[in-house]
Amino acid sequence: MSTTAAVTFWDGVYAARPAAGDPRPNARLTETVTGLPPGDALDLGCGDGGDALWLAGQGWQVTGIDISAVAVERLAALARSHGLGDRVITVRHDLHASFPPGGFDLVCAHYLHTPCELDRATVLRSAAHALRPGGRLLVVDHGSAAPWSWNQDPDTRYPSPQEVAAGIDLAPETWTVERADTPRRIATGPGGHTAEVTDHVLLIRRTA
Repeated sequence: MSTTAAVTFWDGVYAARPAAGDPRPNARLTETVTGLPPGDALDLGCGDGGDALWLAGQGWQVTGIDISAVAVERLAALARSHGLGDRVITVRHDLHASFPPGGFDLVCAHYLHTPCELDRATVLRSAAHALRPGGRLLVVDHGSAAPWSWNQDPDTRYPSPQEVAAGIDLAPETWTVERADTPRRIATGPGGHTAEVTDHVLLIRRTA
């Protein structure tokens, strides 16, 4: 799938969703980041913007990127309406082509799954290298499909956090895996529908 087709696909996904006035942050983000000193954060695939807004509200300077112009324009508007426009930068960015420049204290990638061409291992390796010493990379993947997910393929395989870490292939003397588990939670989808889902959580800290 070309970049143009990928943009069209994801613009269609977000345009089909009603814009949320106060999108919720992901539970794995809040449980991981609460208590950490604020710094510079990069939100890969910012989507509806709940994570970026929550981080900005906690004092982080956030760069939110997405391949969808619909997503980044909505996030920019939400940041302004929440009085957080000075803490949130939004950029339409194609991770298949390049990685955003800069150094970060936190990089988060929540549900960075796509039917489009994307070398996730390379993207996540670049994310780890973009961390400053002491910074963390939080990768949260689907371990199961919610009923409202765009991907309802019953043959979808969800790699474990340990497999994702192995694929990134980081030097242990520089990066440390702090968490790799598969917790379950009750998720809320469009229209208030709920379902139990599994998350695959990987947290890596740059130690040097």
